[in-house]
Amino acid sequence: MTVVGRFAPSPTGRMHAGNIYAALLSWLIVRSQGGSIVLRIEDLDRERSKPSYADQIMRDFESLGLTWDRGPFYQSGRDDAYRLAFDALSQKTRVYPCFCTRADLRAASAPHAGERYVYAGTCRDIPSSEVERRSKLRVPSWRVFAPDAVYRVNDLVQGSFEQNLATDCGDFVVRRADGSFAYQLAVVADDFYQGVTCIVRGCDLLSSTPQQMYLQNLLGFGNPSYAHVPLLVDASGRRLSKRNRDASFDELIARYRTPEGIIGHIAYIAGVLEDDEPAPPAALLARFDLDRWKRRLKARGGMAQLEWR
Repeated sequence: MTVVGRFAPSPTGRMHAGNIYAALLSWLIVRSQGGSIVLRIEDLDRERSKPSYADQIMRDFESLGLTWDRGPFYQSGRDDAYRLAFDALSQKTRVYPCFCTRADLRAASAPHAGERYVYAGTCRDIPSSEVERRSKLRVPSWRVFAPDAVYRVNDLVQGSFEQNLATDCGDFVVRRADGSFAYQLAVVADDFYQGVTCIVRGCDLLSSTPQQMYLQNLLGFGNPSYAHVPLLVDASGRRLSKRNRDASFDELIARYRTPEGIIGHIAYIAGVLEDDEPAPPAALLARFDLDRWKRRLKARGGMAQLEWR
């Protein structure tokens, strides 16, 4: 099977070291298998997404030597595809309106795996007459029924991971109250229609994979392979974000002078390079081996997080 990976940036600001790190690892893992790359602009959040940021992200990728083969594809123009997937789900399994507020969810749901809450099924069995009454007062979101079934993924980096959808996740949202489609449904549809077969992303999204596999199976899409890489975090253990000014693209250029300097330093932090030296992606690809890189991560104890410095 032809390997196809993806870059999937959100155009809500300029790229930073964390974005570049994730894209670099995706590029290396996919290209090392002889694969191609799709560029998808994930602009589902229409309020925060800006076309100017999308344009800048593409220029930054090009300057860094992180090339793609197809795209860009924009999520903001794909509502018809998501609507078709939503309608197909409705025919395959139970999809129902949910009127819970965030306060309701916190009060009724049990926390699981840290910050995550398992939905208690509050709105699952509301009679149709009550649905009609509540719909006049509040626009609902829509949830898909999560069965009492274990979904397992053999992750290329993290190894085996499993989740019981009913007890570890609960029924989850596939369409929001504002009419927009949820990330879980959108990415499943996009990955299928854009031919993505290998998904490389941060390990914070590993727990979302069983839900996406469930949707893929319901829709008859088949399951891609997954590689969840360690998160790049700051000294406090937080995932790098735009608030980390020392990791911003402009700061990286000022500090490392060239795109090769940026790539080389990030590759060194990630354990791809043994020495902190400038290197373009093409040079890294010539010596990249996924199994050797994983062994190096395990030896350093960095399968979940890598500290930016």
